Amino acid sequence: MIDDNILMKEVLVMLNVHELAKTELHCHLDGSLSLPMIRQLAQMADISIPDKDEDLRKLVSIEGKVDSLMTYLKTFDFVRPLLQTVPALELAVYDLIEQAANDGILYIEIRFAPELSTDKDLSVLDAVKAVLRGMEKGQNDFGLVAKLLVCGLKQTPKSQTREFFSAIADLAPQGLVGFDFAGNEADFPTADLADLIVYTQSLGYPMTFHAGECGCVTNVVQALALGIKRIGHGTALSGQAKAIQDFVNSGATLEMCLTSNLQTEAASSLADFPYDQLVQSGAKITINTDNRTVSNTNLNKEYDLFVKHFGTSKEEFYQFNRNAILACFASEEEKTTLLEILANKYQL
Repeated sequence: MIDDNILMKEVLVMLNVHELAKTELHCHLDGSLSLPMIRQLAQMADISIPDKDEDLRKLVSIEGKVDSLMTYLKTFDFVRPLLQTVPALELAVYDLIEQAANDGILYIEIRFAPELSTDKDLSVLDAVKAVLRGMEKGQNDFGLVAKLLVCGLKQTPKSQTREFFSAIADLAPQGLVGFDFAGNEADFPTADLADLIVYTQSLGYPMTFHAGECGCVTNVVQALALGIKRIGHGTALSGQAKAIQDFVNSGATLEMCLTSNLQTEAASSLADFPYDQLVQSGAKITINTDNRTVSNTNLNKEYDLFVKHFGTSKEEFYQFNRNAILACFASEEEKTTLLEILANKYQL
């Protein structure tokens, strides 16, 4: 009998996912700093960190599973003090764009929660402008398209979120393309944020929204009812035939994050991850890293996992990337160009 691992290696070699052009819609800045960048930022902030990479990795990455999303998010506490100055933020996002380029990414939307970078002297506006400047430099140097999504945290007082969203609402010309809400889903369900979501939509930007990451499919259904057309994670759709059909009927796009969902037990096993159900239903899905450093992953690794566990084909990867471009928050002109580049890269 031929070893399954040998067969899988042959599949990966034939497909060569590392050479595929890619897009990414769901990637958090503070969860995706390379170890060399963490070292540089720690030196700049005069913060002591372990000398050995293996020891540093233990502080910034999750190995195996954790008991909840909130435990997973505690890892971000180590990085937070490193992202409190303009130079640090510019360097951090530049580092992430370089990682994206190494993955073969044509287009990436980077998520950033600016309130987490205001512990010292920075305002939310200053923090966002710093990230946008770093993004512009990264795009110029690495030849890909990068856009910014600003995250509000679900657990933050609504009045505070309104204030800082309002403060940055005119930054579209510099690369701000949308808003998101992330954080403590279990204690702050979609319904409780409905008025804040409506306010955010009134600012004139499209929205994506973290939902269904904590086992409650109702959060996904309610987000769709509020007109949100992109859902981050949505793992709770697994086994929910009606909710999946509602998702498909809405025309929404799902931002899948396999590794992080298994780590937080949003999906307790591969069998509970809704990939096959969504593909068979005709849902629009995309593949993402979520947090490269925290989950110790990159988009090439994620593609390898989809091949290994689900037998994802080159044709399917092409469709998932088309889904991402069509659902992204870039201009229609940029989308047209990206779709042409993608088609030329895949040559199907």
